[in-house]
Amino acid sequence: MGIVKISDQLHEEIRKASTTMVRSINSQSEYWIKIGMLAELNPTMTYAEIIKQQLAHANVTVGEHLHE
Repeated sequence: MGIVKISDQLHEEIRKASTTMVRSINSQSEYWIKIGMLAELNPTMTYAEIIKQQLAHANVTVGEHLHE
């Protein structure tokens, strides 16, 4: 693990988002970094497409069970 310096304003936004998303501040930061990296690597994909792809990679099938 390393230390990443960010602005106080960004830290505050991460703190607020982490509360809303029920994640720790570190988990929220990691999530945003991961999604940002995936978005840069896949510029034609929407956020929803990126999430769907990641869920498929993790073999998550919850959505299929909601329609039963």
